[in-house]
Amino acid sequence: MDGKVLTRHDDNLLELIVRKMPDLRKSDRKVAEVVLEHPAEVVDMTLATLAERAGVSEPTAIRFCAAIGCNGYRDMRVRLARSLAFARSTSHTAVAEDDDLQTLITKMFDYNLASLNWAQGRLDVGKLGAAVEALSKARRIEFFGFGASGIVALDAQQKFPLFDTPCGATSDAHQMFMTAGMVGGGDVVVAISNTGTTHEVVQAARMAQENGATVIGITGFHNALVRHCDIALIVETLENTDLYTPTVSRLAHLVIIDILSTAVSLKRGESHHRRLSGMKGGLAKLRAADGN
Repeated sequence: MDGKVLTRHDDNLLELIVRKMPDLRKSDRKVAEVVLEHPAEVVDMTLATLAERAGVSEPTAIRFCAAIGCNGYRDMRVRLARSLAFARSTSHTAVAEDDDLQTLITKMFDYNLASLNWAQGRLDVGKLGAAVEALSKARRIEFFGFGASGIVALDAQQKFPLFDTPCGATSDAHQMFMTAGMVGGGDVVVAISNTGTTHEVVQAARMAQENGATVIGITGFHNALVRHCDIALIVETLENTDLYTPTVSRLAHLVIIDILSTAVSLKRGESHHRRLSGMKGGLAKLRAADGN
């Protein structure tokens, strides 16, 4: 399924430490506990201070850094500082078996909000602008996605027809392949895959690009899909399906679709806005009538 656990890089070092705790040596766990309990202090600590605080030797502290995938103590501190950009320590958002419902609610909201904030800070506004420009001029738009990304594609297909642009969304492999083979110049394909490795989506993007369509990719990092995109929107989240179902990337991608659709709408002009407002007013009356 799209959204599987990735190991491309773990900027969220605190969460990585939480996941690795059971596999660490006893002495390494002492260092881990200090880092998790006092992450902001550790960022400014010397190696000697950390070792002393954990009650271990300096070589043990260095070994801990290697055990969590860091290239030495300095690299660990840099990555720890990045993790603190979340504003909440993910060591406190890891779901535990004994969490009650209220704790689970708090952790899930905290994790998703922090991850969305992380994604926002890494968006390329220039590429988003290019995508808006391409979509606003599109003769036809096709959205491709499987699994969780297929849900995002269907959501997009509900929005963009409001802009007088024919839209499609398919999660069937054969239909996707046929659609990619029929698009051409003036058409836009939006290929959605957090992992960027879903074979059917990657191949459909490749074919659409070869046929002259503009391909916009919405994905989690630089991957196979990006190689077949004219505009690659990297929406970096810190998805971890060891602890959570794959909702974080889907939420982030849905937000990107909202941004794109709203920006395209704003470029349509006053007459379009009047028509859209009239349609929504009529829809509200229809709903009220159905409720009687």
